Amino acid sequence: MPVEMSEARFEELVAEALDAVPAEFAKAMDNVVVLVEDHNEEAPGILGLYHGVALTRRTSNYGGVLPDRISIYRRPILRICETEEQVTEEVLITVVHEIAHHFGIDDARLHELGWG
Repeated sequence: MPVEMSEARFEELVAEALDAVPAEFAKAMDNVVVLVEDHNEEAPGILGLYHGVALTRRTSNYGGVLPDRISIYRRPILRICETEEQVTEEVLITVVHEIAHHFGIDDARLHELGWG
């Protein structure tokens, strides 16, 4: 049974997950914003998505661009969880996973590290 949770509470969990990111990584994040959205229209089952140019792929030509986006999708996360504790854990995993993409870490490596 999916978890029922207000948008405000879900956003709090995303903020808590961001606060859990080690300071050295948080400081290294550059030109990126984290957004909570209901779902992805093109892939409604995904939990999160990084849109942008990873730090490892940016060149001296990178500049004057809109911020990269990390989207955390509320409905799919709530749909796969049965308790608020599971939502909290899944939000943390999803936030870390998408931040890792900002740092240039691919899905294969994330799975090896247990953040898949």
